[in-house]
Amino acid sequence: MALKLGDTVPDFVADSSMGPIKLHEYIDNSWAILFSHPNDFTPVCTTELGAVGKLMPEFEKRGIKVLALSCDEAQRHRAWIEDIEGFSEGKAKVTYPIVADPEREVAVKYGMLDPDEKDKAGMPVTARAVFVIGPDKRLKLSILYPATTGRNFSEILRVIDSLLLTANYSVATPVDWKHGEDCMVLPSIPNHTANELFPKGFRTVPLPSGKEYIRLTPQPDIP
Repeated sequence: MALKLGDTVPDFVADSSMGPIKLHEYIDNSWAILFSHPNDFTPVCTTELGAVGKLMPEFEKRGIKVLALSCDEAQRHRAWIEDIEGFSEGKAKVTYPIVADPEREVAVKYGMLDPDEKDKAGMPVTARAVFVIGPDKRLKLSILYPATTGRNFSEILRVIDSLLLTANYSVATPVDWKHGEDCMVLPSIPNHTANELFPKGFRTVPLPSGKEYIRLTPQPDIP
């Protein structure tokens, strides 16, 4: 069964490029991102893991724990890291663990397998799944890409900024929102309460309908 938003994510113990990992212990009380890729030593995956390596200072600044996963062995992961870092010409360092899942146990628990993509042995491989997990070990966001489409990790970082913000304040983020831009007061918050919650104030956008449901406020500080 596919994981739903709000579900407690399955715990697991697995080998990785950095040694054994127990997911819930690794996350501890932090936010985390778990992302899978089809195979080691493949072109799209090499670019993706390099991109994450370049963005690690941004993930760390936000207190995000990062894990990758594929169906290859940990020893193969470690050998592949040299290619990932070499392809980036020294601009990326893989300082996060790559989980080994050769028996597909984790992939099955998380619904990661891509039925259309198989390895040389004819076994299905993991799709390009993304899971953002909160400190409460519950699923906050999931995205699933086919094996043939590389992910935009700058977009995933943008989404994480929104999740961190909206977890702490009664706001939502509009289309294409970026860190530091105005956000929206939730429609369920009456004006008198909004005045108390948002000391920087808010403005109501006039609309043809006359309804006052779009209220913008400067972004509160993310804890």
